[in-house]
Amino acid sequence: MGNYYAEKLNASKLFEVYQTNIPRVKQYLEAEVARVTEDLTGQEKVLELGAGYGRILKTLAPFARNITGVEISSDSVLFGKEYLQGVTNCSLKIMDAFKLKYEAEFDVVLCLQNGLSAIRGEPMDLVNIALRSLVPGGRAYFSTYSAAFWEQRLAWFMEQAGKNLLGEIDMELTRNGQIVCKDGFVARTFSHRDLENIGRKSRCRYHIEEVDGSSLFLIMEK
Repeated sequence: MGNYYAEKLNASKLFEVYQTNIPRVKQYLEAEVARVTEDLTGQEKVLELGAGYGRILKTLAPFARNITGVEISSDSVLFGKEYLQGVTNCSLKIMDAFKLKYEAEFDVVLCLQNGLSAIRGEPMDLVNIALRSLVPGGRAYFSTYSAAFWEQRLAWFMEQAGKNLLGEIDMELTRNGQIVCKDGFVARTFSHRDLENIGRKSRCRYHIEEVDGSSLFLIMEK
């Protein structure tokens, strides 16, 4: 299946996804970005994979030297140009994350909010592309949902379906960390063991940590 968000959600709908009325989901979204900002000094060059319309870029901008976001949806990038207007250290580019040619250019690479699943393709390939983009000593951050966040995550997806941002949730097939919509969309996640396997295969220094009881972070150092 292709990139669902690029094919089915135009930029204004993607923006609406994050206008949630669920306080615990708002906390989760803020906590993911806060985990990254606590490691930044303000001097880093940052790359975000699957940047959407620049939601995370805009929040991180005050904490980094400059930030580049890559996004496959041209509609999201066009929307993001307006959203990021006036944020001078951010750039948003139409690119397929699996076709990036960056070589040792960034201090930090981000793939947050379950990007390893949302960006369709082989996860290990995306990890290797991220690592190739890093300077020696640089860090890559990958996040997925914590199992402890299942009920809140499901409530958020049901909220999105109620706004017609996603297809109707198929409750018979939705289980074990996987949310299935009747229009064919499947939202998967990664377990602690999955992230351990990725970390070992990378042959880099890595650790896994739970953040806010809502995310699992795989943090790798080149």
